[in-house]
This record gives sequence, structure tokens and C-alpha cells, in this order.
Amino acid sequence: AGSPPRHYLKFLGGAAKVHALVGLAPNNHGTTLSGLTNLLPYFPGAEDLLSAATPGLADQIVGSDFLTRLNAGGDTVAGVHYTVIATKYDEVVTPWRTQYLSGSDVHNVLLQDLCPLDLSEHVAIGLFDRIAFHEVANALDPAHATPTTCASALS
Repeated sequence: AGSPPRHYLKFLGGAAKVHALVGLAPNNHGTTLSGLTNLLPYFPGAEDLLSAATPGLADQIVGSDFLTRLNAGGDTVAGVHYTVIATKYDEVVTPWRTQYLSGSDVHNVLLQDLCPLDLSEHVAIGLFDRIAFHEVANALDPAHATPTTCASALS
């Protein structure tokens, strides 16, 4: 999840305690849930029901009050190094580019740019994707970063 740690950094004083934030397929700018949220206006009361039943999910939808407030004034806070590791095969955070952040200390990584053979989707990126794990290690210890190779997806 991209928005809870960013909320901590921006509104709860976390920036003074966090050096680097690495997001694996994070929902930074909202999701359309593969277009399902586009159907909400056709069902009167559906948005209110969604908000009441699952407020956390409602907050993750593109244009939600929560995300609008979180992203107001910029995606990042000074002093924190941000890395976003995304996959174009994400079926949860859609469109996948909404995962990316903008800012002076942001490194956005698309797994398929590193390895076109990497077919990881939203869940796989955090469970067993070796390229994603390697990029996390590089982000957290840049002094010892090593090049990521596509071979790591195959082994």
C-alpha cells in the first residue's frame, strides 16, 4: 500500500524518522479497479454503500477525498528517498502508471523495463519476484547497489 506510509510521512511526522520509502505496486494516485469504479455512478447509492462497508477501499479509488488531500502540494516530502516498483500487469492498481510518484527524490521502476520476461502482477511482485526484491535491496542500500539482470526472473 502506498498511501498509508505516505500519509504517515506527510501528516504524522514520519518524515523525521524515515530515510527511504520503497513501494511495491503501491496505490499512490488511486485505482479504477480495472474500470469497475467507472460503473459506480450508474448505481445510485453504490458509492455510499462502498464507503460504509469498506472505507479503506473507498479511499483508494481515483479522486477520493483521502487521495486528493494526500497528493495536494506534491507527492513527496523533503528528506525521504522514494522508490516505486511497478508492474504493467497489475490488475488491482489500474491503470498501473498511477503507482508512480513525482518529485525530486523519486526513482520509479517498471519491472518490465528491467526484464520484459517478468510477468509478475500485483500479488506476485511482493511475494516472489526476485527482480523486485533486488530493486528493494538496491533502494535500501544504494552504496552497495548492483545491476539488476533479467536472469534473476528465470532462476
